Amino acid sequence: MEAWFYRILRNAVIDHYRRRDAHARHLERFTRDLDPEGPIDSGLEDAVCRCVGEIIPNLRPEYAEVLKRVDLEEGSLSEVSQGLGLTANNTTVRLHRARAALRKRLGEFCGACSEHGCLSCLCRSPREM
Repeated sequence: MEAWFYRILRNAVIDHYRRRDAHARHLERFTRDLDPEGPIDSGLEDAVCRCVGEIIPNLRPEYAEVLKRVDLEEGSLSEVSQGLGLTANNTTVRLHRARAALRKRLGEFCGACSEHGCLSCLCRSPREM
């Protein structure tokens, strides 16, 4: 009986370490796929910048300002809040509303291609809408 118990215990310990190592390998592969230093598709970046660059100036000025400072210039919420003279909570709400307005305008501006993730969108100018 004692030998059987130790055999079961040994197998459980081995299984534990195998699962842990498999999980670690999976996480390593996942983080490697998310590597921000990886190659950036310049065509995608140009298309996104063109669309967003055309839309942001047409949003409400306070929305455009917070989007530029937080998302495009990658400023922290606390710095942007201080710069705009707002509380952090107010800035967070304004950023949320600005992103929602941007999403809506992208839907209008790029049509179905923005909903389905098409990257070959031939966007119209907001002046053509």
